[in-house]
Amino acid sequence: MIIRHNSGKAFIKINQLDNITHNDINLFQQALDSSNSGIIITDNNLEDNPIIYCNKAFEKITGYTREEIIGHNCRFLQNNDRAQPERNIIKKSVEEEKESRVIIRNYKKNGDLFYNELFVSPVKDRNGKTTHYIGVQNDITHLKEIEHELREEKASVDRKVNDRTKELREKEMFLSSIVQTVRESLLVLDEKFVVLSANTHFFKTFKVSSEDTIGKVLYDLGNNQWDIPQLRELLMKILPTSNPVIDFVVEHDFPHIGRKTMILNAHRIEFDGEYKDRILLAVEDATDRTEIERRKDDFLSIASHELKTPLTSIHGLVQLLQRLPDGNANPRYRGLLEKVAMQVDRLNNLISDLLDTSKIQSGFIESHKEDFQLNDVIQSCVDQMAIAHKNHHIKLDLYTIEDNVCADELQITQVINNLLTNAIKYSPNNMEIAVSVSKVSDYLKVSVKDHGFGISKEDQSKVFQRFYRSGETQKKFPGMGIGLYICKEIIDNHNGSIWIESELGTGSVFNFTLPVKSKS
Repeated sequence: MIIRHNSGKAFIKINQLDNITHNDINLFQQALDSSNSGIIITDNNLEDNPIIYCNKAFEKITGYTREEIIGHNCRFLQNNDRAQPERNIIKKSVEEEKESRVIIRNYKKNGDLFYNELFVSPVKDRNGKTTHYIGVQNDITHLKEIEHELREEKASVDRKVNDRTKELREKEMFLSSIVQTVRESLLVLDEKFVVLSANTHFFKTFKVSSEDTIGKVLYDLGNNQWDIPQLRELLMKILPTSNPVIDFVVEHDFPHIGRKTMILNAHRIEFDGEYKDRILLAVEDATDRTEIERRKDDFLSIASHELKTPLTSIHGLVQLLQRLPDGNANPRYRGLLEKVAMQVDRLNNLISDLLDTSKIQSGFIESHKEDFQLNDVIQSCVDQMAIAHKNHHIKLDLYTIEDNVCADELQITQVINNLLTNAIKYSPNNMEIAVSVSKVSDYLKVSVKDHGFGISKEDQSKVFQRFYRSGETQKKFPGMGIGLYICKEIIDNHNGSIWIESELGTGSVFNFTLPVKSKS
């Protein structure tokens, strides 16, 4: 018998069998057991080609002992994974008594999958009859894993290259589309502020032509009409820092087209190579919008002043009627008179808020700042609010402080009353309101907490905007959406800050800070 194992292939030829001694068989046994490849021998003379031998490496690879696998067909190694096409290849090679090589999924005794590189070779006797088959197997799971990782990495790299190519192409098309079609003036500048591209809207708005614009320094356009100090300062900040400039307002008198109010947004385009150090400058002509806002503010101011005078007279007349002797007055009459007085006060407060809003927008609001104890003002506001709203319980927690604030007492009172009124208004089902004052660093912090409906995250960023009211609030509660706007403007004017912490269904906490009066 001659056994040759070369490049994974095994051949056995029967030759002078009678001359093989017991020592030779032991030597063959030791040689097979020393191999790192798993080796099995099946008997083709027996039904279903059962395993009659396995070496030590096979036991180590599969986890099965010799006693457990002798008599089994090799197919048991595929467990329930029987649909592999490699099984048909092996079956065909056995039927045709030929060699075969496959990589097949096998399963160890503990159920772990391993990839088996399997070589199957027939063993023939002197007459050419196949008597046995030898299977040589190697566990190449780690190679399959590496192969899989390489395929995945290659696929990932291919996807990234394709995505990047697509992204760059889309960016180029996107930028070109924006510059040419957006209803806003757009310019692309190089690092020396030379105009590389401008859209049609820019030409129409500023009454210039392409020939007079492209290739020119921005400041030289229209006989130096764009040589605006504010614009120079804006653009000089872009290239060194790469920080975008957002909503920068510039007002300028152009000799040929008149005064323009422009909102500028500038971004550095950070593409490498050809597009390095480019600036995309968006110029929004806000002249008409600004004029409309100004007219609206003028209307609010005039209307509020005109309403204030007759309302003051009505308020005085109602107070006079309330002071008249009761006599035989109908109780219903007195009740109606009280309701009229309450609505007159409410209307008076609304008009006052409109007047304050108009003053803020026009920049005419003034603060008469004096030193005072914030605790005293808060205590007074809470006491008055408790009398007017007896159904709510206002819990007050004052920080024991001696520090004063330097502020406009009437304006701070207005802020506190507004926050308390909102807390009561938006928590009709929970009657407890908590007010606290504390010292934080060199600021006094005031917090007004309710357990009402709460405010969504989306609305929290907008509640301090003028006339903003969320959809749900508009449906359930009356109001104009200017109270919190006034509060913010007042606190900002006092170098403090105001913010909200809230969750839907659990209530809200409005906080504001005021700087402590420095002791000198």
